[in-house]
Amino acid sequence: MPAPVSHTYEYPRPALTVDCVVFGLDEEDLKVLLIQRGVEPFAGRWALPGGFVRMDESLDEAARRELEEESGIRPGHLEQLFTFGTPERDPRGRVVTVAYFALVKLSAHVLRAATDAREAAWFSVWDTPKLAFDHADILNTALLRLKGKVRYQPIGFELLPPKFTLTQLQRLYEIVLERELDKRNFRKKILAMDLLEELDEVEQDVAHRAARLYRFDHKKYRQLEKAGFNFEL
Repeated sequence: MPAPVSHTYEYPRPALTVDCVVFGLDEEDLKVLLIQRGVEPFAGRWALPGGFVRMDESLDEAARRELEEESGIRPGHLEQLFTFGTPERDPRGRVVTVAYFALVKLSAHVLRAATDAREAAWFSVWDTPKLAFDHADILNTALLRLKGKVRYQPIGFELLPPKFTLTQLQRLYEIVLERELDKRNFRKKILAMDLLEELDEVEQDVAHRAARLYRFDHKKYRQLEKAGFNFEL
C-alpha cells in the first residue's frame, strides 16, 4: 500500500505541468512539433507536447517523459524556457506550466503519437493551426529565445545533420533569423572561429557541384568556452 502523500498546508494550490517547444529544420523551413489532443479540454485541437508533473520526478524528467510518451522524441538539447501562470490559462483549474524548448535533427526522429495524443506532426513555425491553451504565447516566447541564443551560442548545430556544408549552415541562420546573410562575410567569420572540422568528404547525390562537408567540433568548443571564448555571429 503506497504511503500517504503529505501536504504542506490545507489551502488550494496550483497544479504543475510542463510544455515543450521542439524545433526542427528542413532545407527551407523551421518546424515545430505539435500533437493533436485526444482528450478534453481542447480535444482534437493541436497543442505543444506536455502534461502534468508526477510527484516523484524532476521538471526535466517530466519534460523528457512527456515528449517521449506523446511523440517518441528524445531530444539532445533541452532547456527551460519560462514559467507561464496566468490564472485562466487552463480551463481545468489553476495550472502553472514550466515551458521548455528543444532542438532536434529531423532525420534522426520518427514521430510516434501515444498516450493522450491522437497524432504528432511537424508544422512550419510561421504557419501553425490555432493552438490549445496559451501555447501560441509559449511558442512565440521560444522562437524569440531561439533567435537570440543562436547568435551567441552554437546551439544551431543541433538542428543540422552531423555532417553539413557551409551553405547548409548559412541557410540555417537565414531561416532562423529571417534575413539574408552575406556569403563572404558569414564564411569568413565562422571559419575564423576554427570550430569546424573540414572533412575529406563531399555531398552525395546532388544535381549541382558537390560541396565540401564539415563537422562541428564540440570538444574544442567546450575547451575554448572554459578559456573565455565568445561565440558570436
